Amino acid sequence: MNRNCPKAGILVVSLCLLVVPFLVFAQDAKVASAERARLEAAVSRFMAANSVPGLSAAVVQDGEYLWSAGFGLADLENSVPANAQTLYRLGSVSKPLTAVGAMELWESGKLDLDAPAQKYCPAFPQKEAPITTREVLGHLAGIRHYKSDAEDDPEVYNVRHFDDPIAAGLKFFANDPLVAKPGTHFTYSTHGYTLVGCVMEGASGEKYVPYMVASVFLPAGMTQTQADDRYAIIAHRTRFYQKDKAGKIVNADFLDSSYKIPGGGWLSSAEDMARFEVAVLNNRLLRHGTRDLMWTPLKPSDGTEDTYGLGWGTTNDAGVAEVGHTGGQQGTSTAIFLAPGRQAGVVVLINLEEADAGALAKELLQIALGAAGK
Repeated sequence: MNRNCPKAGILVVSLCLLVVPFLVFAQDAKVASAERARLEAAVSRFMAANSVPGLSAAVVQDGEYLWSAGFGLADLENSVPANAQTLYRLGSVSKPLTAVGAMELWESGKLDLDAPAQKYCPAFPQKEAPITTREVLGHLAGIRHYKSDAEDDPEVYNVRHFDDPIAAGLKFFANDPLVAKPGTHFTYSTHGYTLVGCVMEGASGEKYVPYMVASVFLPAGMTQTQADDRYAIIAHRTRFYQKDKAGKIVNADFLDSSYKIPGGGWLSSAEDMARFEVAVLNNRLLRHGTRDLMWTPLKPSDGTEDTYGLGWGTTNDAGVAEVGHTGGQQGTSTAIFLAPGRQAGVVVLINLEEADAGALAKELLQIALGAAGK
């Protein structure tokens, strides 16, 4: 970024403005001015250092939605500011949402996590070894991830739109051999979450997307969260950006994520994701015991270390137990983290790919935890 802000066109001027991001929306006045200043300063430093076009963030403290804000621009070409209702691609932060939906079915007795996945999803062919939904949620099923990162790989740069996303998504990988024996080794797989979506449809008797809206989003107060339909007109959706080889901000490559909604196809806002964190922390979506089960890392039989539970990663930074997830795909970088023992959480959503949203989220969480401890 040129910090001298020369008169070199609207795009450069817009990016220069991001050195001092402006607050577009705040949830309320409950956040102390000193804490707000620290949060805003951390975001400002991050955006300036990484030439971020637009960013929205939120903080939860004491189990309550405390603060949210938008910084920079959601649309560089039209100078549209980002705010707390701006919709970003969640990328893999979609996985914790799906996991909560699946665990609701388990809690209600409709889904046996340890039954073969084909009991609920007969469209998924039998493999050389049985696969359970628990293993799929924890990336221990041996289902492969994308074949490559090449720009001509349709799994990463899909341009087709599918009206039946689960059935279409299964066709990308269902007939391929497993890459590891189920239960033996952690193998991260976005495709596996399409299988989870199919299992949820079989267990609930409903299509995946409307089930998630009715059973997870609306009970949590998430009125904006929706599938990322590239052809629909969606209010408040950000534009998506990437950096070219010279580091210049350009529009991101096209992606239609309709084939992988459970693992990477939802849109949401900082405000909605903060409400999701509040609902989870206060056991409004799942009972406390179910929540703890979801956040307990699985144990691969090969003895390797695994810090991933059912749809959530786990860490213990600075002696504070945390759970969460990061995400990234065309035009987005995202992160959500919770410190359940402290009833705190953060959300960071960025309209630029390959930005370290997780690092900023960790910094904001430490600020929130420090303020809450005073």
